[in-house]
This record gives sequence, C-alpha cells and structure tokens, in this order.
Amino acid sequence: MHKLIRGILIFTLVFVTVASTSAQEMEQPLVGLWDECPAPANLPETVTLGAVFALSEAASVYGVAQQQAVQLATNEINDSDYLGEGTTLEFVFEDSAGNRDQAITAMTKLVEEDQVIAVLGPTLSSEAFAADPVAQEAGTVVMGVSNTAAGITDMGDFVFRDSLAEGAVIPGTIAQATEILGIAKAGLLYGNDDDFTVSGYEVFKTALEENGVEITGEETFAKGDVDFNAQLTNLIGTEPDAIVVSALAAEATQIIIQTRALGYDGPIIGGNGFNSPAVLRDSGADSEGLIVGGAWNYGNPNPSESSVAFVEAYEAAYEGQSPDQFAAQAYTGAWLLATALRCGDSVDHVAVRDALAGITDFNSPLGVFSFDENRDPLHDPIAQIVVEGKFQPLAVVMAE
Repeated sequence: MHKLIRGILIFTLVFVTVASTSAQEMEQPLVGLWDECPAPANLPETVTLGAVFALSEAASVYGVAQQQAVQLATNEINDSDYLGEGTTLEFVFEDSAGNRDQAITAMTKLVEEDQVIAVLGPTLSSEAFAADPVAQEAGTVVMGVSNTAAGITDMGDFVFRDSLAEGAVIPGTIAQATEILGIAKAGLLYGNDDDFTVSGYEVFKTALEENGVEITGEETFAKGDVDFNAQLTNLIGTEPDAIVVSALAAEATQIIIQTRALGYDGPIIGGNGFNSPAVLRDSGADSEGLIVGGAWNYGNPNPSESSVAFVEAYEAAYEGQSPDQFAAQAYTGAWLLATALRCGDSVDHVAVRDALAGITDFNSPLGVFSFDENRDPLHDPIAQIVVEGKFQPLAVVMAE
C-alpha cells in the first residue's frame, strides 16, 4: 500500500482482535502512577491522540506490532478509568509506510486537521527527522517509540522518545560480546543513506575502537538493496572474528542469509533494526548466534511484574503472537502519554509536555523508567543472542 491511509482509524473500547473488559471486571493495571497522581477531574469526555506508524511496506514488521500494543494500552486505560470516570481515550492511526514524505503528510493531518493532543511515532528515525518538526512548530508533543538515531530530541522541546538511542545500547552490547566471545577484529557493514543506519554505524565504530577491536574493513549499501554478496565477500576475506551490521529489517534479513550462504559461521552483531521476530522468522536457522542489543527482552531473567502482565495480555489479545521490543515501547509510550494527561489534568499542550517531562520512576514493561533533561529515556538495556529462533539474554546463555 503506497497511498496514505486517509481515513481516521479511531479505536476506542473495541478492536477487532481485542476483547474489551468492563471496568468492574478488570483489575487495576500494573502500569501507571495511580497513587502519585489523583484521578483527573478536568479532562473532556474524549481525549484524542495520534499515532504515525509504518503499517504497510517493509517497515510494517515494526509498525503493526506498535499499533496493536497501543490499542491494548488504550483498552486498559479506558477500562480502568485511568483518565477519570467518563473520559475516553482514543487514537487516530495514520500509515507512514516507512516513507519520509508520507510521514510528513500524516503528521500534518494529525496536528492540523485532527488537532490531536499528542502523537506517538513515526516508526523510523528517518521519518521522525522529516515529520517531527511539524509537531514541534505547532507546539504538539510527539514521542518516538522506536527512534534510536542520535539527535532525535534535539529537534525541540516538544519532542520526546521512550526508545533507547543506539548510543545507549550498542556500547554495552559490544563490550559484553567482546569480553565473552574474545572478539579481536571485526568487519563493518552499514546502510549509508538512512539516518538510523548511519547513526548506528557511527556508534558501532566508536564502540569497537574503545574496546580495542580492530576494524578489518568497512562496506556500505543502500536501502532497498537485495544483493550483499560483494560486500560480504570482501569483509569475510579479511578474516574477522565478527561481522557488525547496521541495517533495517528488510536488508538485515538478507544480510544474515547471504552471510551464512557464503560460509561464514562466526558471530553477526546487529543494531536495533535486527531486533524483530520477523527478522528471525524470515532468516530461519541462519539467525542462530545473532547478537543484538535491545531495550527489552521477552525472556529477561528478572522481568518486572508489569512486563509479565504485558506479555500475557498481548498474547491473549492477539492469538498467541508474542510482543517484541517495538510493541513494548509503543505500549509504554501510550501509558506515558496517558499519565501526562492524568498528572497534568489538562489537554493544554504545554501542560501535557511539562507533565510528561516530569515523569520519573515509572513502572513499565521496560523497567523503572524516567526521562532525562533532554527528554530521552533512562532505563537499563540488555544484550541478546538468538538461540533456537528466539532472543535470549546473552549473559545468561553464555553462563550456561
């Protein structure tokens, strides 16, 4: 689907695959600031927020899970009267298709036509750099729930994100992989025409150098490329201990498959673009041993109660589908915006922004969450390795 979904997709209490539960039957969710902020008394009957997600094309492997997670959170928020009795939260979803221009159109529609109070998304960092200035100029809060490139929140004081930047995740992943696996030299492959992949490359390169890893070669590709054999052959020829890659999901899948087809059986270390069950599904057994840093892991050995509850609710709502990191971040993002509304007790844009910025020690599936002074997230990342088709905590697997 190349055309922007123009129709307003408003989902409130009912979603085609989510059974709604009455407030009387539902236990209080484990997410939210229930005691710290009293139930608001001044919110309107309906509060409308927006979301710009890649619901079609290649990036839909991230965006569809994000939409499902936001709807799950919306149902919980409404069923529990988190915004006060009589107030209903609704989201207007727009499809960006992973396209910068379409993301701008979607953001403009939400801000100017729908006049939403705040926006989640867009899905990709490249889309955010294009579209977020629209929200900033209008004084509308926008929160990235999967934007990890450097510089996202530098666009203005209405721009937030709850997704850990590559700079907060990659260094620890490289340090842990280097120590555990004894990596001394690595080849580096990255997409050179996307904000996210270039940012990931820069962080990877610095992290490798800081950990004393020799970079044996660097190769590049463009978004949409499908043949990486020449670049991979060059890197494999340098005899690296690991191949390090910054790529989005579509390219990441083919890079994994083609790397193994060329006979390389060493570690592949990927950036956040690899952090999707779709990548593992589509690359099959070739993804075994893939190492990726992340903000959240389904199999975290010490999960919070809210993380366990989120997984159970998501799987129940979506017929056994397991949530990924992008779903966890989107779910948390919806609850963070709802909490800003609850604590600020206002739909004034400045009040929502200030209440959001003031959130600290927030219990979420991502862990104990706060925003720093730059409106970036503060919580612990995790290094992962693929074992039997699933992401597992690297330290736990290697200790067994």
